[in-house]
Amino acid sequence: MRGLAAFEGAWQIARLIDDRRTGQTGRFDGIARLVPDTAGLLYREEGVLRLGEAPAMNATRSYLWRAEGAAIAVYFEDGRLFHHFDPALTRPGADHACDPDSYTVLYDFSLWPEWRAVWNVSGPRKAYRMESTYRRG
Repeated sequence: MRGLAAFEGAWQIARLIDDRRTGQTGRFDGIARLVPDTAGLLYREEGVLRLGEAPAMNATRSYLWRAEGAAIAVYFEDGRLFHHFDPALTRPGADHACDPDSYTVLYDFSLWPEWRAVWNVSGPRKAYRMESTYRRG
């Protein structure tokens, strides 16, 4: 069983982005660090984002990961809930409504400690698929 502590440490990320609205593809390569804070783990990723023909740019993202019973709750930095998932499942999923768009994630832990998160986002403002692969790094 994977609890919150199993995710602690550094992970290499390779992320592919398929923006179905613009027809653009992208890639993010970087490192995610999950480090202990006072209530769980702080998730911070840093890397290089390439979208279409645009110049590469540095990109960062942060979340708060919290153990809530058997689940892991992921919060935005400002404390708003993003989603929950059950790390004991091989392929847990979750949803997040961000009116008017909706986000659906499917995690895949079948090759642990390598794992994936595949997001499908749809709505009037957004339409993309984003697949992130995490490897210890």
